[in-house]
Amino acid sequence: MKKLILPAEAKVCATCSYWDGERRVDTELRLVVIADDCAGECLVRGEDSHGLSDVRHQSRDDCTWEHLAPDAAGADPSPGDPPAGG
Repeated sequence: MKKLILPAEAKVCATCSYWDGERRVDTELRLVVIADDCAGECLVRGEDSHGLSDVRHQSRDDCTWEHLAPDAAGADPSPGDPPAGG
């Protein structure tokens, strides 16, 4: 089984606070470690989702992606994030 190391800012299911799959989070380095075949449940939609599912192009109606550390997210938004407040 391969392990993947992702930046916590990556917009995939594994880095969302609403995803309950198996992962290890290093808050100091802002990294998330998952197995390449890791799946879990989206707690917002109540559906299974793969850890690497890209959510950048999903509408807010379909996905409520939330950074694992929401307090730190506002200070350094990811490319492609909508402007704050909008």
